[in-house]
Formats: sequence, C-alpha cells, structure tokens
Amino acid sequence: MKVLVTGVGGLLGAAIAREFAADHDLIALGRPQLDITDDGAVKAAVGEHRPSIVINCAAYNDVDGAEDDPTAALRLNAFAVLSLSRAAASVGATIVHFSSDFVFDGESDRPYREEDRTNPRSIYGASKLLADWFALEAPSAYVLRVESLFGPPGPNGARRGSLGTIAERIRAGEEAPVFVDRTVSPTYTPDVARAVRALIERDAPRGLYHCVNGGATTWATIAERIAAIVGKPLKIRPLTLETATLRARRPRYCAMSNAKLARAGVVMPSWQEALERFLLN
Repeated sequence: MKVLVTGVGGLLGAAIAREFAADHDLIALGRPQLDITDDGAVKAAVGEHRPSIVINCAAYNDVDGAEDDPTAALRLNAFAVLSLSRAAASVGATIVHFSSDFVFDGESDRPYREEDRTNPRSIYGASKLLADWFALEAPSAYVLRVESLFGPPGPNGARRGSLGTIAERIRAGEEAPVFVDRTVSPTYTPDVARAVRALIERDAPRGLYHCVNGGATTWATIAERIAAIVGKPLKIRPLTLETATLRARRPRYCAMSNAKLARAGVVMPSWQEALERFLLN
C-alpha cells in the first residue's frame, strides 16, 4: 500500500512511520513538507501521491495554550482534519485520525467506551471532538482515541510526553511533579502503530476505536512503577487538579476501554508490560 503520514516529527508520527516503512510505500511528511492547515497544499499533496491510506499524526497539543489561542487549535486540530478527510476521499483513500481522552469530561467512574457521551471541558478537547466528527464523515475512516502517549522520541527528540518527562526526572534522581488524582490509560506509541497497521491490513470495520494500552491507573502509580523498574528512589511532588495552576480543565478520570478494538481482533498489551518495554529497551 501507499501510505501518506503527516506529523512524522512527533512521538506518534515517528512510531507510525517506523511501523509502515518496511513493508509499505511510505510518504512521510513533517510540517516543513506539508502544512496541513493549508487546504490547497493538502489537496495538492494527496493528489500528487494518490495514497491508499492517509494517516494524520499532526496536532496542536498545547492544552493550556489552546485557551489563549483557540483559532490556532481549531485550525490544526479540526479544520485541517476536514481538509485531509476530503482530500483522502477524493482519491478513494482511507483516512486514519487520532483523537483524545479530552473529549470526555472526566466525571466517569469506569473506563470510557466509544458510545459514551462526549463533553469536552476545554478548547483543546472541543477541537479534538470536532475532528472526530469531520473524520468520521469520510466514506472510509478510522478514528482512534489515544491518551497519555509515551514512546521513543521523534527525529528531533523534542517532545517526550508527560510520562517520558517523569521517567527522565526519576532516572536523574530529581523530583517529579505528579498528579495524584488523575486516572488514565497510558498508551505506548509502538503499540498504537502496530494496532493501526493491523486494522488496515485486516480490513477491520471502519469507525471509532479507543486505542490505549490495557488498564487504568493514576499518575502517582505510574511514577512508582517507573522508579521500581529503573531501580531509582522515588521523589514526587504531589499535584491535584485543585492545587495545580492550569489554564484548561483536565478530566479527572479519563481511562478508556479498548474492548471494541479487541473485538476487531487487535488486542493491546497492558500498560505495565508496555512501560517495561519502554524503559528497558
């Protein structure tokens, strides 16, 4: 297959590119090669390459910054996805887009399922929910909600994600600020990449999936597990949603269930097993 991937400079985009590079015709595009907020450039790139799969990994990820600059967040997270979806449809390609746990309000007491009501509490969350709708309007689309991403860094090594930053501080013997009241499903980017490939190659039913590693845990427990795996003392500065100074509201409970993905034949490893692979490889 010919696979066009956007946003290859980030954690997820780099993992997707690595996964598809060996066995497929890969067109890997970072921001310098394609500004996906430029509708004309998107149409031209997709029209030139005529891929069978378009995988969008580009995103505006500054959750607090989105509160100050909603136009930038909406342009990249929502309307650019509409452009990509329409361009993919014009050449008969399947669009793959990644969404977020921030589409939920965090008031649940169990892992969120795909059919659960969305209720974003931030500009960032609203922009990601709009993108869900835009992508799912395409004739052939997979929308995969991911969260708390961690994995090998992209080409520039700039973005590490919250878990990567915590691990770096613990390895260095430094204090790590950690939320003690947020529950998540950590997601290892190589596992996401393998799941995407499996869905596509198996021609699984299109639609919305939660693509996270198995299990739900707090950030404090993640930090404890990291310290145990790397053999370092744990020094944390406990944070709570009430005491942290944040521009955007974070969902308190945002773990997601990957049961629908498993029913499609793609079983994700537990977050504990994924974390060990990340830290020990």
